[in-house]
Amino acid sequence: MAQESAASLFKAVKEDQALQAKLKATTNPETFIQIARERGYDFTVQELNNEIENLSEEELAAVINPGIGPRRHLTPR
Repeated sequence: MAQESAASLFKAVKEDQALQAKLKATTNPETFIQIARERGYDFTVQELNNEIENLSEEELAAVINPGIGPRRHLTPR
């Protein structure tokens, strides 16, 4: 259940500019978790890390740098 909470937070972050800014402003995982709890999401730092590992590069970029699409290469590397 908590793992799903972390996943749903990432979906919400993509749509909520204020939440994006607030979460980007912190580098402390515990502060990140506290901000998430204030919004009704409940998970641990380990569950957060597990969910981050499950994100693709494009999904992670959308959370960290929303509005900046993944780089596309004309020729595959």
